[in-house]
Amino acid sequence: EVQLQASGGGLVQPGGSLRLSCAASGFTASSYAMSWVRQAPGKERELVAVVTRRNSTDYDDSVKGRFTISRDDAKNTVYLQMTSLKPEDTAVYLCNTQVRGESYWGQGTQVTVSS
Repeated sequence: EVQLQASGGGLVQPGGSLRLSCAASGFTASSYAMSWVRQAPGKERELVAVVTRRNSTDYDDSVKGRFTISRDDAKNTVYLQMTSLKPEDTAVYLCNTQVRGESYWGQGTQVTVSS
């Protein structure tokens, strides 16, 4: 069974950093593109970062230079390192992948950036 378990969120002051983790099970994450998506209250889901199975990466313009997506194949885990956090980064962050044509989502982890 494909499962994604996101963790690492929390409350952080503006300018701070957090590292989110997405632990995958039931499939080999390195064989698929993995994404981080966020959803703020009252807003649509927004693709934040993606890492392909060839390890190329892409980011939303709003996080370029501040966020880094990476993967640890030995741990079957994908990370999102977030630095220079801003209040507008506040959202629930979810990891996502598509395996054999089906889309799978983790449960989300809350990130709140506030002083």
